[in-house]
Amino acid sequence: MALTDTQVRNATAEDKDKWLSDANGLRLLVKRNGSKYWRLKYRFLGKQKTLAIGVYPEISLKEARQLTAQARNQIESGIDPSEHRKSEKISARENAGNLFSQITKDWWNHQKGTWKPDHANRVLLRLEQNAFPLIGNKPITEIRPQEIIKIARLTEDRGAPDVAQRVLQDIRRVFRYAVQHGLLETNPASELQGILKGRKTEHRASLPREELPLFLKALSEYQTKGRKLTQFAIELLILTFVRPGELRGAMWEEFDLEERVWRIPGERMKMGTDHIVPLSYQALIIIEEIRSISGAYPLLFPSERNRSQPMSDNTMRRAIFKLGYDGNEEGKSKANPHGFRATASSILNETGFNPDAIERQLSHMERNAVRGAYTHHAKYLDERKELMQWWADYLDSLKNPGVVVPIFSQQG
Repeated sequence: MALTDTQVRNATAEDKDKWLSDANGLRLLVKRNGSKYWRLKYRFLGKQKTLAIGVYPEISLKEARQLTAQARNQIESGIDPSEHRKSEKISARENAGNLFSQITKDWWNHQKGTWKPDHANRVLLRLEQNAFPLIGNKPITEIRPQEIIKIARLTEDRGAPDVAQRVLQDIRRVFRYAVQHGLLETNPASELQGILKGRKTEHRASLPREELPLFLKALSEYQTKGRKLTQFAIELLILTFVRPGELRGAMWEEFDLEERVWRIPGERMKMGTDHIVPLSYQALIIIEEIRSISGAYPLLFPSERNRSQPMSDNTMRRAIFKLGYDGNEEGKSKANPHGFRATASSILNETGFNPDAIERQLSHMERNAVRGAYTHHAKYLDERKELMQWWADYLDSLKNPGVVVPIFSQQG
């Protein structure tokens, strides 16, 4: 006779375990301590077996019957429900170690020794921000090309086509690593070249001299439109004309404000050699402003999401576009963070500064000159201090037309 909800609920413990039978082999085990367990008694290939269905009241009588029906269907199909459950548990344990996020970190640890630290951090952060939210917690064996395409297109659609291309490349490399280590048979990202919109290769846009005053004025008002730290980042980028990645990775320990220099270690530089950036008085003022915001962190420009990581490589670019410098607004050119290097170089060369000093301040160096890097940059350091202060004063004169900047005359 089948059990009722009332019988199950009111079943009490005795001096020894007891069994209450339902239909189709389902039974309720009532332990001496009052605990109640569902068990299914069945035969498979001539052997008597028992399957644990669950614990009452977490599993109700109705749910226990449904699970019993599922198990009976498996038996009729030639599947032993006990062995099936064991295989599922094994798969779950294996999948826990094969999540995309875990394989990505294994790949990243394998590769990072071949990269500069700043680049390595960028690669991992790019995947954490763009891929992990969608597939980070999925077993790598269950990820399909359509999911990878979705990641790339979502990244592209938010206005970051370059990042979308890099993310797609990074995902492809993670899957290649999985194939090489026997975790996958095929790479689901291997045939996805060309799924993103094509982009023409173009030179990094730089502002012409005549547009700098309007841009600097717009930038000074950016704090009303966006994050103050982003404004300071762009201002310091223009004053120092370092590469954007070198600025984003700037750490407080690299700055000697008494000596008025910023020493960027070689591992963060494109050419792999240390670089000295003389700091103008205007740069010192901005750095003190930045300290009031991020002085408690190692980085000057930490990410809002993770203070141990630098701000995104798109943060400054998006801010510049917000100011109207995306090439679509009449009367305004297209601009991007890297382009200020060209703008500074052009103006400083036109002004008459030593071209070698300018090139060294831009950290342009012939590869065969790397061994003599220290002697090379020390030779021009005094000239570079002068040109960096002149550049800052010149920018002030553009923002404030009444400011008079000393005219630099090349010494013959």
